[in-house]
Amino acid sequence: MEYIQIEGSDKKCSQLVMGSDYFAPEIIDQVSEILDEFVKLGGTTIDSAHVYKGGKSEQAIGIWLSERNNREQITILTKGAHHNAQGPRVTSEAIAADLTESLRRLQTDFIDLYALHRDNPDVPVGPIVEALNEHIAAGRIGALGASNWTCERLQEANDYAKAHGLTGFTFSSPNLSLAKANEPYWAGCVHADAATCAWHEAHQFPLFSWSSQARGFFTGRFSPDVQGDKDTVRVFYSEANWARLRRAEQLAKERNATAIQIALAYVLNQPFPTCALIGPQNLQELESCVEATQIKLTVEELRWLDGAGNLAD
Repeated sequence: MEYIQIEGSDKKCSQLVMGSDYFAPEIIDQVSEILDEFVKLGGTTIDSAHVYKGGKSEQAIGIWLSERNNREQITILTKGAHHNAQGPRVTSEAIAADLTESLRRLQTDFIDLYALHRDNPDVPVGPIVEALNEHIAAGRIGALGASNWTCERLQEANDYAKAHGLTGFTFSSPNLSLAKANEPYWAGCVHADAATCAWHEAHQFPLFSWSSQARGFFTGRFSPDVQGDKDTVRVFYSEANWARLRRAEQLAKERNATAIQIALAYVLNQPFPTCALIGPQNLQELESCVEATQIKLTVEELRWLDGAGNLAD
């Protein structure tokens, strides 16, 4: 397992981050088995959110942390201020309410990495940064992040923080994957395009990718004539992505790996710090992800997988 350091946190962050959107107390045995093995294999970081499973994800993580008594060894990333049926909730009140409830569910008094789950471009960045800094000062959160914010808004927020002597964002969480999205999977989501990746590289700004394996696009379950999963068809079906899949399959044969492992390695080998949020539901899937962390890709290979340039013979 490889690790990165996030400014604002004194704990190492494993490049593989355990996703928990399916976690719930009702399946705590399955959750515990996956998390125990994840830690055994070197994993340190678990991702959740206030909205996952109506709060059950955070509750399950809290139960596991309490039963294992290992809170100090685990880096918790959770998110708040997601929109609701009435619309965006990126306000100081929503942040405070969600954070308070997340702390209770997780059975902790501190969140190592705290991210806003969505943005509301109509809200000025100043009050948002100031509200988050109040929670840093109170000792409730460490590093600040943003999920599904554009790099332009991140830069604006960090410029404000610098000008006012405040702490800014130190990590971002858009989607980054070898398969490029035709449109957002969910409304308000951000996918890392070439300009976003260039910004992350220029600033060496850590990126935590959700749907890092394009929701199974590289597993072999999908082909142009398989139309059953309407969301996958809508978001990832394109001639360019089928070509990326073929190149991933070709490189996988050369590396004695699978195409989905090549796709995960693509995320982990970017020229800036990256972590990949993964969602294995059994030990075999987890082991596959861990094996992918050992695959090293060159800049030339990354460009070729994307469809730019050729590989040397």
